Amino acid sequence: MHSHSIIPKPITEYDLRLLRIFVSVVEHGGFSAAENTLGITRSTISVHMSNLEARMKLKLCRRGRGGFALTEEGQLVYRAVIGLFDSLNDFSLMVGTLGKELSGEIVILCADQLDKNKQNKLARCIEIVHEKAPNLHVTLDGDSIGNIEKLLLKDKAHVGIYPNFQKVEGLSYRALTSEPIYLCCSKKHPFFNQVDTQITPEDLAAASTVHPGIDIEENGRKQLSKLNLNAKAYQFDMRKTMILSGQYLGYMPQSYIQEELNMGEIRIIQPSTLTYQFDLSLVTKKAPIEPNKVELLQQAFNQGFDL
Repeated sequence: MHSHSIIPKPITEYDLRLLRIFVSVVEHGGFSAAENTLGITRSTISVHMSNLEARMKLKLCRRGRGGFALTEEGQLVYRAVIGLFDSLNDFSLMVGTLGKELSGEIVILCADQLDKNKQNKLARCIEIVHEKAPNLHVTLDGDSIGNIEKLLLKDKAHVGIYPNFQKVEGLSYRALTSEPIYLCCSKKHPFFNQVDTQITPEDLAAASTVHPGIDIEENGRKQLSKLNLNAKAYQFDMRKTMILSGQYLGYMPQSYIQEELNMGEIRIIQPSTLTYQFDLSLVTKKAPIEPNKVELLQQAFNQGFDL
């Protein structure tokens, strides 16, 4: 049994400083590695860590010839401190939304590369955001659908742009764009110079095909189930690269391959039957911690995408 921690209740600013040093040491993997980030010497870090352990009456880490390692109690404390700091950040964000002037960061995440038309519309959205809230720091980045969902739910992102074939509880989905998606091959592929009527279901079933890597709508799933899915590419630009290799078929929206179609580098196969609908959604958290920023983005997307 441990004697009671001497860290006072409520926690003081000094305690928070020691805990921030502790987090930095853990995330850098030791005292030496944390020196530059913290701007203090290793010996000073050691003193602070000893003070934290004394105040908590816990052994948080082992350091020596074997290297730096957290104790079991240190691991528990680290996870609790991360939760504490997240709560403090959430509080700061919430308070920031109460002012009339929006400030801080606003985060837009896309799961895929956008074609030129969608890029222009998104650029217009960002222009509108900047006009209405010039003090906002806009972050535009790409990530996987799974990560975007997590970041939205944790209030680390404000909107996500991705297909919504599987809806997650706690998130709201709004149709952004809709377009057909077609089975394609490149001029290097044997199907390129064959007319559609010559390409049989058996030929298609034998041809190597790129799987989109995510769940898709029912009609698309049925079509994919009849193909030889022996490769995977989550993003359209990566899928197009595999198609251009001549070794794979793959489904692509026409807007993403129009240039290659015009140049005769890619063709669409049996467009009347081998097609399904690709819907892109604007996704937000149902109860975001910064509703004013989310509302601003929704208004900007209304204008930019003519919703």
